[in-house]
Amino acid sequence: MTETIKLYSYWRSSAAYRVRIALNLKQLDYELVPVHLVNNGGEQHSAAYRELNPQGSVPILLDGARVFRQSMAIIEYLEEAYPGTFPLLPSTARERARVRALAQIVACDIHPLNNLRVMKFLEKEFSSPHVERERWTRHWIVEGFTALEAMLSDNASTGLCCDGDSPSLADICLVPQVYNARRFDVDLSPYPTITRIEQFCLEMAEFSEARPENQPDAPSRSA
Repeated sequence: MTETIKLYSYWRSSAAYRVRIALNLKQLDYELVPVHLVNNGGEQHSAAYRELNPQGSVPILLDGARVFRQSMAIIEYLEEAYPGTFPLLPSTARERARVRALAQIVACDIHPLNNLRVMKFLEKEFSSPHVERERWTRHWIVEGFTALEAMLSDNASTGLCCDGDSPSLADICLVPQVYNARRFDVDLSPYPTITRIEQFCLEMAEFSEARPENQPDAPSRSA
């Protein structure tokens, strides 16, 4: 009997968005548990939630009684625990290294500088106004996307997706970050390869169903 998979998620969290895509590609049924990162000071700060994740962040994945934290670790767990379904990493060491490098530009270099905790810290500790916080966000997205575009456009391994013609960990990270870029009005015209890959992926149901606006806790869908 398959154990229940639960994903603690916030509709607009790009880290949770990644895991939703991965679960869909792996064709795994899961129960989504919304965690609102803003209401009542942030539900992720409650004592009950901190027992599950002392960091007070999303996502968390429960596979039966086992608790997994950090989106990249969760995705790698899904790849290893459910190998018989859609592969999220290529077959050779060289290809896997390239995919992980592309993914980590987003997950390690862009996203951590733009997330909600950083924005709140800039506001609280430095009285940084909204316009300056958005400028900060755009700067780091542009820095990362400039490198990503160069790495993708000038490599024979790039196909319809970041690596070949099938989505991988790199695409799982890229698509949510493009969502963030659009949210913060980043000019995407210098990144034709990135936007081409994004549009290809979003035509797949596994990506489309994971989109923030399609989540049950998205404002337009929550009464």
